[in-house]
Amino acid sequence: MLDLATRGEFARHRRLRRSEGLRRLVAETRLSPSDFVYPLFVTHGSAVREEIPSMPGQFRISIDQIEAEARELAGLDIPAVLLFGLPSHKDPDGSEAYDDSGIVQEAVRAFKRATPDLVVITDVCLCEYTSHGHCGIIVNGEVDNDRSLDLLARTAVSHARAGADIVAPSDMMDGRVAVIRDELDAADFPSTPIMAYSAKYASAFYGPFREAADSTPQFGDRRGYQMDPPNAREALLEIEDDIGEGADIVMVKPALAYLDVLTRARDEFDVPIAAYNVSGEYAMVRAAEANGWIDGPRVTMEILTAIKRAGADVIITYFAKDAARWLRNAR
Repeated sequence: MLDLATRGEFARHRRLRRSEGLRRLVAETRLSPSDFVYPLFVTHGSAVREEIPSMPGQFRISIDQIEAEARELAGLDIPAVLLFGLPSHKDPDGSEAYDDSGIVQEAVRAFKRATPDLVVITDVCLCEYTSHGHCGIIVNGEVDNDRSLDLLARTAVSHARAGADIVAPSDMMDGRVAVIRDELDAADFPSTPIMAYSAKYASAFYGPFREAADSTPQFGDRRGYQMDPPNAREALLEIEDDIGEGADIVMVKPALAYLDVLTRARDEFDVPIAAYNVSGEYAMVRAAEANGWIDGPRVTMEILTAIKRAGADVIITYFAKDAARWLRNAR
């Protein structure tokens, strides 16, 4: 019988897979809690901690719950939170978005009082605040790109004034990064970074988020301004333009169905890249786990590892707390 091992006819790749210690030693991609940003929904009222039905384990919370939330995140070594607000009222112009006493502005102040070192990122958009649910001003039945820019910039400045560490425009209006950068600089916030939702696709994976943030459009959809899922080259153009306009961090959203876009962006650009592991991706794992169809923790860590392996420097994920605990226990 031919002794292939002696003759060296094939490589022994399995040698470095034989134990957990060996696998950890040679792992090419390493997750850490410092990779994570935790998305959080804040609302008016007191003693509010309302679980979101389509996102088990995620909650809408009131301002008085923020101190405990902030300390939990700090204790898990999660460095950042991304805030979404549910306003007290909605109108066609989304006025609470840029109100200095708005829900997100108050949440920023509460987080900075509780844990000053926690990085507070604010979502800059109008969809949660407008009565029609779209991300900009409606003119003749359509979202008017240019008329929306001023309100988006006012929102970003208001967030910075409240103490936000990073502002994150998610509206997908053309030119909004440039206008926001100009207005931040003019308002004496030249050091406030912009994390642009640069390649944000018109995705069906956002369904649970729209329930959580009460931001479903009242007519039509967002395909006229969010990106079309078949396009990848266009995403690179969007990212390039946002960097040129002053974005400090760019984002691909959603993450899982667009890992190819994430990798192409990583290969093309040298700025930090974020990826958003969105609500629908989270909900599918939770639902399958609840039915006993998958091992939830293993699937979650595989997903997060894939997002980082594809090129993400920052992973925005509703799994942040659980993943941080699992990583700690695995040490």
